[in-house]
Amino acid sequence: MTAFSRGAARAGRLVRDILLAAAAVGGAVCLVFALLAFTGGYSLMMFKTGSMSPTIPAGSVALVQRIPASEIAVGDVVTVDRAGTLPITHRVTSVGEGSDAAERVITMRGDANAVDDPMPYTLTEARIVRGSVPYLAPVIAQFGNPWVLGSLTLATAFLVGWAFWPRRPRTDEAVPPPPDPA
Repeated sequence: MTAFSRGAARAGRLVRDILLAAAAVGGAVCLVFALLAFTGGYSLMMFKTGSMSPTIPAGSVALVQRIPASEIAVGDVVTVDRAGTLPITHRVTSVGEGSDAAERVITMRGDANAVDDPMPYTLTEARIVRGSVPYLAPVIAQFGNPWVLGSLTLATAFLVGWAFWPRRPRTDEAVPPPPDPA
């Protein structure tokens, strides 16, 4: 084996190891998010508008957690489901008692808005924003594209096949010739 081919083999192993490590980290992140969703009521929310700018600009992704309305406080950023339309995420400006112990009536306002939302929201639960990452929504949205999903599937299959394909044993020494039968 020449020095060039040994170097190429080492480089190939390094690339393979880096790609496998990246895939393992990605898989671990997916498992953590699945566990959080299952056990803690967490989910991801993508922001299309800038009503919460500059705190949460358009194109951000937020980690939200479902909580009872009794835990909502003034200043929290919460997502409220609305019948017949998309949910809304704004900052809570007031919290009042509802018709029973579990219900709250809240008013909200987007950080970029000058006035509160036109109507108060009566609810028993909401999703509170635990954190956000700006400009990540377009990247995540691409994972819904069939071409992107297909390409990732093929790339993953290739990587797994490449990583576990049988290899010839490495020999660093010259193999002696077989004995002469004569």
